[in-house]
Amino acid sequence: MASAGFCRMLAIMAIIFVAGRASADPDMLQDICVADLASAVKVNGFVCKSHTSADDFFSALLAKPGATNNTFGSLVTGANVQRIPGLNTLGVSLSRIDYAPGGLNPPHTHPRATEIVFVLYGQLEVGFITTANVLYSKTIKNGEIFVFPRGLVHFQKNNGRVPAAVIAAFNSQLPGTQTISTTLFGASPPVPDNVLSKAFQISTPEVQKIKLRFAPK
Repeated sequence: MASAGFCRMLAIMAIIFVAGRASADPDMLQDICVADLASAVKVNGFVCKSHTSADDFFSALLAKPGATNNTFGSLVTGANVQRIPGLNTLGVSLSRIDYAPGGLNPPHTHPRATEIVFVLYGQLEVGFITTANVLYSKTIKNGEIFVFPRGLVHFQKNNGRVPAAVIAAFNSQLPGTQTISTTLFGASPPVPDNVLSKAFQISTPEVQKIKLRFAPK
């Protein structure tokens, strides 16, 4: 799916996020600080490695569609600092999200970043929910953009009969993702049954049944 239009889109998104990326990650204090992902030293970010090359700043991760033959019918391919060490301290990252027909990127949050998505192809129903419980939702298609504010619960759903895909950009090198259902029903150690039972107003056996679906594998 790589094309001149695809490249122009990436350039536009890069300009948007580099020129006005808000204050998500701290500002960098040197030209580059390529992440040493193998280091045992833990800081707020990653320590810099000594020997670097152009490959530290390169990736072909998002060039091809991902496999969507899973429970949700979607796949997120992240191009963050854990996959591209050169992103360390730069405050930006990308993801590609592919959706099968009917596929869902389930309700989730990014605690460290605002997200903007650009539709490569297909059509999606997207939305986010404010802390006042107001839903902002819209159907977007090829070439269109939608923004999800930092930390708010949001989702994307392919209601079409053909696959869809987006490129998502973040103003953080590692935005983090908390999928609501997995976070609550698949945590380790588990969230107590009585907490979930009362929160969702369902019985304990129902909670346990749902937990089985999200148990860590």
